[in-house]
Amino acid sequence: MSQSKDYDEKADQNSSLEKGAVHDYVVQQPDNRYRFDAADLDRVQRKLKQRHVQMIAIAGTLGTGLFLGSGHALQAAGPLGALLAYAIVGTTAYASLCAVGEMTSHAPISGSFPHFAARWVDPAFGFAVGWNYFYTNAISVPVEITAAGLLLTFWDPDTNHQAAYTAAICICAVSINIFGVRWFGESEFVFSIIKLLLITILIITGLVIDLGGGPNHQRLGFHVSWFPSIATLSHSRYYWKDPGPLNGAGLEPKHVNLDRFLGILSVLVQAAFSFQGMELVAIAASETISPRRNIAKAVRRVFWRILLFYLLGVLITGMLVPFNDPNLLHDTGTAAESPYVIAMTRAGIKVLPHIINAGIFTSAFSAGNSFLFCASRVLYGLSIRGQAPRLFSYCTRSGLPIAAILGASAFAFLAFMNVSNGAETVFNWFVNLSTVGGFFGWWSMNLTFIFFYRGFRAQGLDRKKLVYHSNLQPYLACWGLFWITIFILINGFAVFWDFNASGFLTAYINVPLFIALYVVWKIVKRTKIWKPHEMDFVTGIPTLEETEVPEEPPRTFGEKVAAFLF
Repeated sequence: MSQSKDYDEKADQNSSLEKGAVHDYVVQQPDNRYRFDAADLDRVQRKLKQRHVQMIAIAGTLGTGLFLGSGHALQAAGPLGALLAYAIVGTTAYASLCAVGEMTSHAPISGSFPHFAARWVDPAFGFAVGWNYFYTNAISVPVEITAAGLLLTFWDPDTNHQAAYTAAICICAVSINIFGVRWFGESEFVFSIIKLLLITILIITGLVIDLGGGPNHQRLGFHVSWFPSIATLSHSRYYWKDPGPLNGAGLEPKHVNLDRFLGILSVLVQAAFSFQGMELVAIAASETISPRRNIAKAVRRVFWRILLFYLLGVLITGMLVPFNDPNLLHDTGTAAESPYVIAMTRAGIKVLPHIINAGIFTSAFSAGNSFLFCASRVLYGLSIRGQAPRLFSYCTRSGLPIAAILGASAFAFLAFMNVSNGAETVFNWFVNLSTVGGFFGWWSMNLTFIFFYRGFRAQGLDRKKLVYHSNLQPYLACWGLFWITIFILINGFAVFWDFNASGFLTAYINVPLFIALYVVWKIVKRTKIWKPHEMDFVTGIPTLEETEVPEEPPRTFGEKVAAFLF
């Protein structure tokens, strides 16, 4: 016992939770069943630097969902439909990140928003959110590894080599996470730079091709019948006039306008997958140096990232290729299906497609790497609060939650199921079951924030004293909650036009599973929904002085440039 006490007293100063914080307000005594004070177990250390967090926030979620998925969105809804869908989803993604960013500004601790859900909504709700989010991220790791392996077929079409490629990618992703959070931060820093360069090159090259700057000097795309002054500039294809700005889903061919509306609905769900993962910076808060200051900077920059990279990228896509282009229908899984590559190939540019495929490959690998990080940290957060087996709370002396990482890494090797035709069907079921999981994550962030907001007001606390707060709250959270509920409900709407039990189950089985997780934990632990005056905003939460390191002003020109960028 005395040895354990000595160990606690000599805990590393970088530990994400410190004891002894004194506040000038009082809440009820915490219930030991819920383990809100996890300082005795939480041994992760703050090693992610400011530049790591900022680059992850700027480009962390740029991946195959945008580079390849934008082509599917264009084909499904047309250029205007895809742009509208991405804009709507972008606002909900921003709402979710603002919500979790503000809560993290108050409590930058392990467990992130699943713990916030348990702490300020209902412990059973936190249990359901945590395990749902763990599964969603864990199963997404082999999905991204499979996508990365498919991208290599752009150069090596021999499918017999797929198992070797899968093994190599699995080992690399797992190794980076096992080496520690600093290695993860450095790898994501490099990957983010590559993705930023890639999307910048694509946008600029797309504009050049559209304006007739390619080797064939043919002007493309953005000509619509209601912009006659632009239409007269060229005699090239008028993609926004023929075939038009909107495409239908093909479900209601006799009702054109309804069919086009359904086309936009189908892209809403697809676009949401391109944005998922933005909350990575909040999940990494317990391992970030000066988390409150750095996450505040990251969240404030997200709006411009959505506007510049996602919306401008989708707009350029619609200017380059018509939605009825036959190449958009080829589901190759490589850069060949990217609308940028299609446009570049037709414009006579031969080298860039290979560069784009290499960039998209790094994006897929980066996504798998990030999903593995998220899955392991959520599992660790559940474990230290008694909602997952205790063995997953084990940390090394350097603050690495190795048991949780190994547990999450086991899912990576499910990617080998795609090598076998029989197992591939089962694997696709796993993937489909996880599709709504990301939506439940966003949904819970916004719902938890509404409870957090009520609790702060009821206890006389001032949100404006937090390092980060949004003046648009709580209306932003209500907006996000509304739209994400719609996303969950319409996820599999197409199945109702040609009903089959398999399609219905894969689209909606996650809903009863989530409810079952909530109900089971609620019955077993007899939890309750927290009333505003009962919410605990103190226990185990470090003060500002305990987490923030004084910011040194930049002195040299290089430091000033770095401060501006990061």
